[in-house]
Amino acid sequence: MASPDIAEMLEKSKELDRLRKEQEEVLLEINKMHKKLQNTPEAVEKPGDNSLSKLKMLYTQAKELSESEMSISSQLLGQLDAMIPAGGAGQQRRRIEGNEQKKKRMKGDPDIPRLSPSMRNQQEFFASLKGEQVAARVAQEDGEKDEWVIVKVTHYDKESKEFEVLDEEPGDDEEGGGQRKYKLPWSHIIPFPKMSDLATAPEFPPGKQVLAVYPGTTALYKATVVQARKRKSDDYTLEFDDDEEDGSLPQRMVPCNQVVALPDGHRQ
Repeated sequence: MASPDIAEMLEKSKELDRLRKEQEEVLLEINKMHKKLQNTPEAVEKPGDNSLSKLKMLYTQAKELSESEMSISSQLLGQLDAMIPAGGAGQQRRRIEGNEQKKKRMKGDPDIPRLSPSMRNQQEFFASLKGEQVAARVAQEDGEKDEWVIVKVTHYDKESKEFEVLDEEPGDDEEGGGQRKYKLPWSHIIPFPKMSDLATAPEFPPGKQVLAVYPGTTALYKATVVQARKRKSDDYTLEFDDDEEDGSLPQRMVPCNQVVALPDGHRQ
């Protein structure tokens, strides 16, 4: 094994430890907010209360940390696969032992009871999206570009942690021409803000890059916010990337409930 590879793996392991500690802190704050809302649910109706906005911000932070942990773990697995000789009993034994250690850690970790309530709440939130329209990344992982479209959630499987979704827009003739179904992980799903609950919706300032539904379509593309809004319910004025007309980017109005945060590493 080359020492630079080992050194890089150790640095990534340290980063995983840091991410886990941050996740624990965020989940602890989430649990505190849940207790506050359970004890004083009327507080959210008071003018100036930002409990729900803070809770949404914490969930967003927890999601980003989880995605970062997943990314680094995948990189480490790739490095280990490259170092371990292909085939043979040794490789299989190491993988089994690794899984056993993971199971032991999950059973014996005293922090798990603290994390469980938030994970249950997250599962319940995902299940509550059934029947809702959401933004979904339907392109393959190894594709050159990320393809985001509007889909309808038909089911959430708590065991596999996958969404079953339906693209209600008919496909091309070469794709069969009918509605397409997908099974996607939660990392490929972004819920849209609800018009009935815009108080908790994120605010995107001018210059901020976002992912938005292109007017007249069911596809989402990268865009930049052009003007500030006066009210939460106002449409966003956006300039879409690669939307050039006569040498300039036209400004297009998009409903606020069709604009979401741009995912990290978006490819277009």
